[in-house]
Amino acid sequence: MPKIDVEDLISLVRNYNPKTNEPLIRKAYAYGEAMHEGQLRQSGEPYFTHPVAVAAILTEMRLDDSTIITALLHDTIEDTKSTYDEITAMFGAEVAELVDGVTKLTNLQLSSTETKQAENFRKLFMAMSKDLRVILVKLADRLHNMRTIKSMRPEKQAQKARETMDIYAPLAGRMGMQWMREELEDLAFRVLNPEGRNSIIRRFITLQKETGDVVHKITVDIGVELDKAGIEADVFGRAKKPYAIWRKMQEKGQGFSRLSDIYGFRIITRNEPDCYRVLGAIHHRWRAVPGRFKDYISQPKTNGYRSIHTTVSGRDGKRVEVQIRTRQMHEVAEAGVAAHWSYRDGVRAQNPFAVDPAKWLAALTESFGSAEDHDEFLENVKLEMYADQVFCFTPKGDVVKLPKGATPLDFAYAIHTSIGESCVGAKVDHIRVPLWTRLKNGQSVEIITAAGQRPQATWTDIVVTGRAKAAIRKSLREENRERFVKLGRELARVGFENVGKKATDKALRTAAKTMGLEDAKEVLARIGSAELRVQEVIDTLYPDLTRPTGDEVDAGRAVVGLSPGQNFTRALCCQPVPGERIVGITYRGRGVVVHAIDCPALAEMEDQPERWVDLHWHSGKHPPTNTVTLNITIRNDAGVLGRICTLIGEQKANISDMHFADRKPDFYRLLIEVDLRDAEHLHTVMTALEAETDVAEIERYRDPSRKP
Repeated sequence: MPKIDVEDLISLVRNYNPKTNEPLIRKAYAYGEAMHEGQLRQSGEPYFTHPVAVAAILTEMRLDDSTIITALLHDTIEDTKSTYDEITAMFGAEVAELVDGVTKLTNLQLSSTETKQAENFRKLFMAMSKDLRVILVKLADRLHNMRTIKSMRPEKQAQKARETMDIYAPLAGRMGMQWMREELEDLAFRVLNPEGRNSIIRRFITLQKETGDVVHKITVDIGVELDKAGIEADVFGRAKKPYAIWRKMQEKGQGFSRLSDIYGFRIITRNEPDCYRVLGAIHHRWRAVPGRFKDYISQPKTNGYRSIHTTVSGRDGKRVEVQIRTRQMHEVAEAGVAAHWSYRDGVRAQNPFAVDPAKWLAALTESFGSAEDHDEFLENVKLEMYADQVFCFTPKGDVVKLPKGATPLDFAYAIHTSIGESCVGAKVDHIRVPLWTRLKNGQSVEIITAAGQRPQATWTDIVVTGRAKAAIRKSLREENRERFVKLGRELARVGFENVGKKATDKALRTAAKTMGLEDAKEVLARIGSAELRVQEVIDTLYPDLTRPTGDEVDAGRAVVGLSPGQNFTRALCCQPVPGERIVGITYRGRGVVVHAIDCPALAEMEDQPERWVDLHWHSGKHPPTNTVTLNITIRNDAGVLGRICTLIGEQKANISDMHFADRKPDFYRLLIEVDLRDAEHLHTVMTALEAETDVAEIERYRDPSRKP
């Protein structure tokens, strides 16, 4: 890239600080250029292009003159004949201290052995405690190096990328600079897992072809709702970064197509009360996802971050993440702790939400002071800094790193696959707990094992780490391989027929080769064990093929996995619908009864595994013949019931039965049976009813006493 000349750099600074000390910046530019004269980067460019680029990155954060000058000189003491005393004489003690701090940070080997790494981490925090701007320059330095990493040797690239992913990206995030964290993570991801990143980008392109510009559509939808509410605000939307998507896939053990919240939207309001008005408008229009609401305005993060976070079910039932904040809150969200040094129109910006870096650092390191040695200090740092990870301990005191939401089963598999496979229980802090317990930072975990224990099918829903899920599925697959192959063959046959193709052995062998699997049997086994979707196999073989959507699935063939001649009925107790996970229970003389996987009635059949049948819904479009009972409480007023019935009809759903469960002077409670296509259709009907002002409450009604 061409070098930014001194006039361009000064212009960048002058944009936010017209009172900048231009002569001193010119002097620093000339001095740095002279000191690095004749030095080249790995790419062959003059070395001084790098310090200038680092300074330019810091202008985006609106930083003060001393920090910009430090960026221009940050490699002079280490790489040239320049000295600390000379920089002090020419640019003052403040700049000299900053340059010296960056030099010391550069010499720390943060990716070395654990003990050495722990010692250097302590030095890093000592440097931060003197002046946090040292870290800001170092982060900008690392960002530019990652942007130009292709000129390095492959092994050097991998080392720098891993160091960036483990240390600098989380540090940027902890300091509140999410944009920098995301870019550092994505640049490191590009080096460490290029195939994974490219795969996600290809999936995004395919998704965009199928659904159009979802971001624009949802941005317009939100804008319409804000206009209706009379709220003035700016709406910005984007798809999440490839690394963020990949990390979510790993944590949830899901494929790209099963992830829902891959889009994020930001709403910038004029004042704080409007933030809550926006939240009300969003929740009034779309169904909020339980457990995904956070109010960082009333309870800000220690780095000054303030925002309201919520996740709602948007278009087509897809989850959408929404952040709501004011302009001043947004500036702190972008700059983080660096907002303290930001300038606007030549003066230090007076942002009421910017935190004092000294207080932030004191809060961050409060628990570090008691650490007796470097290793304990490193342990404390990681517990504090990696907020999206959980650090637990074995009974011997070894640290096990797990993603947030991990369970004792994840812990067991993290130690060793054999420990995980033979796990029968766990103790957390010496107390026996269920295997689905979510672990917290600092807990001690003891795994109880027993000879002869094997992984259970339900474990895949308990664990969150990719390693544990893969090990469990592999074990289950080996035990049930033939059953899965048989089920997979039936699923493949139906799926291929649905797009006018045949699941021949040759087609399956080609798919196996393309997908890097052993053979056609492996493809079928993975389909049967739900590790691979038939649609993914079809997409691999026929990427440009579009599935016909006009033909409906025959109601008699709605379920896949039955033996020839077997009939099925939907269980009355749970009323499962297409799109929900199901299982079949055989009844003599009556065929198979289909239950939802979470139906309480299944507990009665736990000791009769020979009656259980693996089933899946047909992947096509289902007719509206699946009856679901809705429990609705409505206002007792003229015309209300008629409007409710009309509203259900407008959603292309038919009412097959209705009766009054409770009558009060002000309210009626009704049980309405509605014929629906699938889970998405059910969601649409319930959302429409919930939005009706005369509906006080609505829920899906299930009666465990109703026998199949």
